[in-house]
Amino acid sequence: MQAQAKVSLMPSKSYEALLKGRRSGQYTMNHDHSKTPDGASFDRSGSQDSLDELSMDDYWKELENIHETRGNNQEERVALVVKEPDEGELEEEWLKEAGLSNLFGESSGDSLESVVFLSTLTRTQRAAVEKRVETVTQTMRKKNKHHQIPDVRDIFRLQNDSKGKVCDGNEPSTVRTSETKNEMQDGTKGPKFSLGTDEQKRPLEDMPSSDTDINLEISFSEQAANFKDSSVGKMCKGGGGDTLLPNFRVPKDKTGTTKIGDLAPQDMKKVYSLALIELTALYDILGTEFKQQKAVKIKTKDCGLFGVPLSVLLEQDQKKVPGTKIPLIFQKLIAQIEEATLETEGLLRIPGVATRIKSLCQELETKFYEGTFNWENVKQHDAASLLKLFIRELPQPLLTVEYLKAFQDVQKLPTKKQQLQALNLLVLLLPEANRDTLKVLLEFLQRVIDHREKNKMTLKNVAMVMAPNLFTFHGFSSKTIEQREFVMAAGTANVMRFMIQYQKLLWTIPKFIVNQVRKQNTESQKKEKKDKAMKKLLKKMAYDREKHEKQEKTPNDADVPQGVIRVQAPHLSKVSMAIQLTEELKAGDIVARFLSQKSGNVQTLKKEEVFLYEIGGNIGERCLDDDTYMKDLYQLNPNAEWVIKSKQS
Repeated sequence: MQAQAKVSLMPSKSYEALLKGRRSGQYTMNHDHSKTPDGASFDRSGSQDSLDELSMDDYWKELENIHETRGNNQEERVALVVKEPDEGELEEEWLKEAGLSNLFGESSGDSLESVVFLSTLTRTQRAAVEKRVETVTQTMRKKNKHHQIPDVRDIFRLQNDSKGKVCDGNEPSTVRTSETKNEMQDGTKGPKFSLGTDEQKRPLEDMPSSDTDINLEISFSEQAANFKDSSVGKMCKGGGGDTLLPNFRVPKDKTGTTKIGDLAPQDMKKVYSLALIELTALYDILGTEFKQQKAVKIKTKDCGLFGVPLSVLLEQDQKKVPGTKIPLIFQKLIAQIEEATLETEGLLRIPGVATRIKSLCQELETKFYEGTFNWENVKQHDAASLLKLFIRELPQPLLTVEYLKAFQDVQKLPTKKQQLQALNLLVLLLPEANRDTLKVLLEFLQRVIDHREKNKMTLKNVAMVMAPNLFTFHGFSSKTIEQREFVMAAGTANVMRFMIQYQKLLWTIPKFIVNQVRKQNTESQKKEKKDKAMKKLLKKMAYDREKHEKQEKTPNDADVPQGVIRVQAPHLSKVSMAIQLTEELKAGDIVARFLSQKSGNVQTLKKEEVFLYEIGGNIGERCLDDDTYMKDLYQLNPNAEWVIKSKQS
């Protein structure tokens, strides 16, 4: 039987007293004796920046305001039931999330389906998978489940034998795209691209990156393994005491930077699985426990504004504004705050009057969708308090029940670069609605910080105020919530700072993951071609397509010569153009060339509204950034088609 813990969301009197004690200075984060190694009052990660008591004051004030608000809404609070997993259940759920459920249980005989996926994993990623499969295997044997459970070593050996050489973490390859194309097994030419495993054979000192460069070409967990083993890593660990965040940057990649939203849904599913495995491998290497929490489904509100699941909110909002991805009330509250001025001193820090907030909340529930709510009655600080209340009142946290603890545990990782890498992977794991809402929130917070000279809200101040609203969700707390909350206060505030400061980096899909997706697609295509039924289908499709092309072919549609690509723009007046590839030609240059053809509806389109897409070959679909060097990308995916179109909103 699974144990279930029902947790009250109301603060205890002792907790309120503890808060007041903290605020009055009885419990200081940096007590005098904590300056000596032997006198630390709690375990501080070396990665936490030193934050003095004064800088933490905003955090405790905000926490007091939160508990005061909860006290005024006792009858509305609902306890959340959290599952305590049985032995092996976490690992079994992890394998399902990673798309590897057929490695165990009744479907284990079909594990060949995972051969393609497993063939793209790095050494550290494989180790993470093996560890979970082994745990599930042992658990099933203990429970006398007589399913055929293959040895995970046989699974990896099987995929090696079935396709010859694969990237197993030991064969050398080039980090940059090779200009020499390899012959595939089916005789077609394909690109050679790195999965980021070759670097494990190179000394860390030889890596061509500075301390502030974020290397997206090599698996983060492989980098961590190298860093951990190297003398450089041992010297560089622990960076506490630095209140300034590094100026991290992503070096330009000639094949283009891939952002969340640039890939087709079928490829994003692969990204999710790979990000989960990579994050787990990273935490394994760094010795930090990674456990996904699971909440039992409970009855939630199926309409309204506050305390309504994001999915329900968006469903009702899309009936009014089709295609909207951000809750309308969330957008309106931000707009209301900005309508006045972002220069208001203490914005986000100074709370609205609690009784007025409660009254406005009730009025919004009844009048918002009717369009009869009078926004002129909402003061700026009230709107800010309502925004924070909306975040806190979500039935499950914005950072999700599954990953909230992992977000919190980012503070435990040894270096700031590793913390940023973990946050990058965690953002990739968030559901689309949560991720989109978080992005809008972080962008708004940055705009507030941009006016810090007037509003006195620096990055640190904003992080202190917002951290309790995102990280102190009480749904799966324990009896030690009070003590835990104090210990993690500075850490979660620092995680909040990272999320605001590096938000543009966090929405980037690492190149090594995109390359793994390309590898999966390539191997899947090769596997499909070996199937006789698929060959028949492909032959028929090719015949139909050739017949159709013969009917509509024009002299300009002749076979494209080497070094030239055919770019299609079905929605522009110039629908097709042959483009000669050069070393310096970028995606933005091609778009500009099409837009320069002044005729038809092209005059109504702006450059920022249309993009060049890479479609097919070893990727489903990818929107290219303007700085993508086309010759380098062509070498990476020579079988792609190139189409100019507007981006889906």
